[in-house]
Amino acid sequence: MSVHNMRCAFWGPVQIFIFIMLCVGFGAIQCATAQNATAPQNSGPLANAAPKRDTGAQAVSPPEPKSNEMAAKPASLLLGPGDEVEITVYGAPDLSGRTRISDTGNVSLPLIGYVRVAGLSTSEAEAAIEAQLRLNNIINDPQVSIFAKDFTHSGISVSGEVARPGYYSALGPHRLFDVLQLAGGTTEKASNSVMITHRDQPDATTVTISKNPAEMAVSNVDLKPGDTVVVAKAGIVYVLGEVNRPGGYVLNATGGVTVLQIVAAAGGPTHVASYGKTTLLHRTPTGFQLEKVDLKKLLRGKTQDVAVRNDDILFIPTSGIKNALNATTLVAAAGTAAIYHLPF
Repeated sequence: MSVHNMRCAFWGPVQIFIFIMLCVGFGAIQCATAQNATAPQNSGPLANAAPKRDTGAQAVSPPEPKSNEMAAKPASLLLGPGDEVEITVYGAPDLSGRTRISDTGNVSLPLIGYVRVAGLSTSEAEAAIEAQLRLNNIINDPQVSIFAKDFTHSGISVSGEVARPGYYSALGPHRLFDVLQLAGGTTEKASNSVMITHRDQPDATTVTISKNPAEMAVSNVDLKPGDTVVVAKAGIVYVLGEVNRPGGYVLNATGGVTVLQIVAAAGGPTHVASYGKTTLLHRTPTGFQLEKVDLKKLLRGKTQDVAVRNDDILFIPTSGIKNALNATTLVAAAGTAAIYHLPF
């Protein structure tokens, strides 16, 4: 065998093996390149939600809330004249103590004199006192704590038909029913209408208190420091004379009340009632107006029912009476009558 033939016989298989390995390597490189080209990029919503790697860059503060967002937040309690506060300066008991904010809005502290705190929150007042202590070189690193014992300036005024009208502290969260409870609850002559006036709003808000539990939760609104709550007096219709339960009946119905409804609430006429002499006394701006009511026809459904309104007096006399009572006597009797609430 010649030398050339021996070289072809020896190198042929080696060259074929090298060629196959090169093809395999080149195919792997092409597959990797294709996978990188088709891999999803981090540009979708999931990529935005993925946590980013900490690069040591300074964090960006969140944007400040808009003015309307700030207005929607409940106002914090602010200190004012007459409020009692307890001031604690840590490490300096001689500078600590309980005091009351003066009429000019200042508190007097040893060694530093007067510091104005009216119109500030407790945290702002703490910072003001700490600044004054540093300014006077009294304490290098002062730590001040203020606890408001009584917010008399930022209280809630409650008036109208409540047991104990007055000015109640707004310390802590308060809702309408909480404040009414502090005022001893509503009186028997109270309506289901409550007027609320906010210090920072000129217009009043009227809240209707319902007997429905779900609606009661809605009417139990939040109150702010400086609010005024007025419980209105309900309209009352008086039923006097020969009924089983004479008295005044509070009008909280929205659909109006009639003579038959009031008589039914009063237990109906007694057996000695004079149906034909029933009278309805209306209070008008110019005096009293008397209206005759045929109660017998009303009870039999032979005539149209008569509507009643606030301060009306329905009088059903005794059958044997000759002269009807005058308006002055009826008004005096209504003033001492028991008060009931209509069942509807």
